[in-house]
Amino acid sequence: MAELLAILKRESIYIWYYFELQFRQICRYWILGMLIGSFISVFAKNRIHGIFAGLRDKTWGLFGIIPACLLGIASPLCMYGTIPIAASFRKQGMREDWLAAFMMASILLNPQLMVYSAALGPSALAVRIVTCFLCGCAAGLLVFAFYRGKDFFNFDGFEERTSHNTHPNPLIRFLLNFWRNVKATGPYFLFGILLSALFQRYVPQEMMVNVFGGNEAWGVLMAATIGVPLYACGGGTIPLLQQWLWEGMSMGSASAFMITGPATKITNLGALKIAMGWKRFVLYILFVMLFSFLCGIAVNLVI
Repeated sequence: MAELLAILKRESIYIWYYFELQFRQICRYWILGMLIGSFISVFAKNRIHGIFAGLRDKTWGLFGIIPACLLGIASPLCMYGTIPIAASFRKQGMREDWLAAFMMASILLNPQLMVYSAALGPSALAVRIVTCFLCGCAAGLLVFAFYRGKDFFNFDGFEERTSHNTHPNPLIRFLLNFWRNVKATGPYFLFGILLSALFQRYVPQEMMVNVFGGNEAWGVLMAATIGVPLYACGGGTIPLLQQWLWEGMSMGSASAFMITGPATKITNLGALKIAMGWKRFVLYILFVMLFSFLCGIAVNLVI
């Protein structure tokens, strides 16, 4: 019994060492991301959505997909907040392909997650931004090609939700939004660091290299696949990705995970299933898996 307790104590010391080390390395990115996300949500969200709503009067054709993607990335809302906004855009006459590009980009990336991802290094951050932007563009192009003149989304029953940012004092609005961010992402962030510490202690580096390393398609496919069940929160997966990249995960595999993870997050899927219907929902899943796989292969060839 004493020997078992000694082993447990030793292992807990090791795990705490890895946990505390990684927490210190990436905590500043988590805090900075929440600060920037809260600032945009309180002071710039309406401006961003107003710019996107103004696009409907432009005659840009397919080129409107580009600003739609950029504004989707800039939007701080989660998918359950984005769909009611998109429903209001549709009522105002927004094109379906522009809506698809905006929503796809908004699912994959937001300012807060962008800052979190800086903890992975400049290469991973650049890959995430570029691939998310291209995924939004691809979604818009496919909707234009196959659903031109047809309705792709069904927003019946979706109404724009009441904003939580209603306090008359701007500073208090900002602090309340920041605290909501802490409560929403904090548990996932800490759990992600704990998982990372466990991986670092008990998973051999050779295994990570064999599964996710190199430029092989198998590693990209595996990363794209595990992104489906494992992803719960962007902040929670950054510690895992950081550890996996250190242990030999290829950048292509990481890019595949960073696409399938948020695109198939369970809360996002619930909302998208309602807004798309079964047939288009299945097409969406197939598109995400194929695009993430091809992106991962391309990134491995380039980097």
